[in-house]
Amino acid sequence: MREALIAILLGLISPIGYADTPPSGAFCANLPRPGWAAFERHHASTDWFQVYALADGLFAIAEPYQWQEVISYLIVGQDRALLFDSGNGMGDIRAVVDRLTNLPVTVLASHSHIDHVGGHWQFADILAPDTPFTRQRAKGRANAAVREEASPEALCRPLPVGISADTHHIKPFHVVSHVVDGTRIDLGGRVLKVMMIPGHTPDSLALFDPSEGRLFTGDSYYKGPIWLFAAETDHAKYAASIARLAALAPKLTTVHGAHNEPVSDPSELVKVRDAFAAVMRGTAKAKPADGQQITYPFESFSLILRAGHPVWPR
Repeated sequence: MREALIAILLGLISPIGYADTPPSGAFCANLPRPGWAAFERHHASTDWFQVYALADGLFAIAEPYQWQEVISYLIVGQDRALLFDSGNGMGDIRAVVDRLTNLPVTVLASHSHIDHVGGHWQFADILAPDTPFTRQRAKGRANAAVREEASPEALCRPLPVGISADTHHIKPFHVVSHVVDGTRIDLGGRVLKVMMIPGHTPDSLALFDPSEGRLFTGDSYYKGPIWLFAAETDHAKYAASIARLAALAPKLTTVHGAHNEPVSDPSELVKVRDAFAAVMRGTAKAKPADGQQITYPFESFSLILRAGHPVWPR
């Protein structure tokens, strides 16, 4: 079942239409999310991309008008910049990046799901793990697999010019170099460390900026419903990965997730670790199963797993 359709079935978002003004559907009515209020919108913003300067040399590039509410991050050093995730591929993210920096730009995805690699094709210098999942997703995704992402039900406003539900697809991209756990990316005066954290997908990774205590977590943690039900999700690996991130919390000042809001307190990682452990022990309370998925709600996030998932021994 396609990712967007699953979201409708789960009730995470409402099937809504749009005209010339944003509709009053569930997720549209929640915009902007409260976490953006602390930051000023940057002049590089467009009708599709909303850009915020989070700190010196750190920009959040959000796509809030599409139901994924995905956030990509541009991290700028003295010599070059890194784009962490490239969004849905529905707008010209390269043009936005070029407004923010004239330095050479390297691209690295937190994982290879469609809403994180959609703009990769616009860049030449692409890093990625060397996994079968990554190699398959680098081939792109045809319209039939992703058209719901550009459907009226998925939007709060019209799509960028040239994009429609009938034409939207994820273009192939070419990886020029591979990263592994511990790879260091030197941007000049700013060194980022790659942490491989498989679980959500086989190629999930985080970026750690030890000089500022910032951790970029992709879809392994963000405020909102964390999806752990896809065929490629591995619960045992996710448990190990979220525990690894939680252990890093005392060294962190800020966590940057890939959806909804750009900043979270590091203590959230510990809460997710403990919540997931409770789910897998069978001690967490769940909402009634909705089709093939089951949701476990917690204070600032929820965990969504396949219904009937196995539990661990207590």
